[in-house]
Amino acid sequence: MASNNDTYADDRRRMVEQQLVRRGITSPRVLKAMESIPRELFMDPAFRSEAYADHAAPIACGQTISQPYIVALMTEALDLTGDERVLEVGTGSGYQAAILSRLARQVVSIERHQELSRQAQHALNLLGCDNVTLVVGDGSKGYRPNAPYDRIIITAAADHLPVPLVEQLAEGGRVVAPLGSEDQQVLQVMEKHGDQLEQQFLTPCRFVPLIEEGADG
Repeated sequence: MASNNDTYADDRRRMVEQQLVRRGITSPRVLKAMESIPRELFMDPAFRSEAYADHAAPIACGQTISQPYIVALMTEALDLTGDERVLEVGTGSGYQAAILSRLARQVVSIERHQELSRQAQHALNLLGCDNVTLVVGDGSKGYRPNAPYDRIIITAAADHLPVPLVEQLAEGGRVVAPLGSEDQQVLQVMEKHGDQLEQQFLTPCRFVPLIEEGADG
């Protein structure tokens, strides 16, 4: 990683300026985190030359690492102050978890593919992200041992918000998730107030589907 730092530093700065700031990302904390985390570390070596390109990229197990702008948009929508406990559903490459680690008190990230979780753990260890706990399991069930969560971020699309995730969200907590069908999804922000979820729509999007399995969360 050290040998790539100088190579990619300018790319990270350009990514922040051209892809994030120009599209309306304004949070100084989010922008700083996006500029400081080496996205190339979370990518397949064959695609590292595209680490700061304005699109998603394939990773192992048929999954993707999200477009930098979408990562920043979802992170900003969480409205993190630094004291939150966050649940991420869908570890994927681990890049989103690394960003969250710089902005929240504790991050729990759950992934159904053991190989992806292993690779993500390696990258997170290299960065010293010691406030991130990775779990292998069915993300739709959440992870009750660390609940309730102040924030939940879902990096795979479903047609509804799974009930266990609603139950594990703290009162006044916030969820950021893509909801909809495989062909038509909308990134949404939802806040929990009693038994109601107040919704706000952010932007159309396209994510891999959230798979509900029989494993315990």
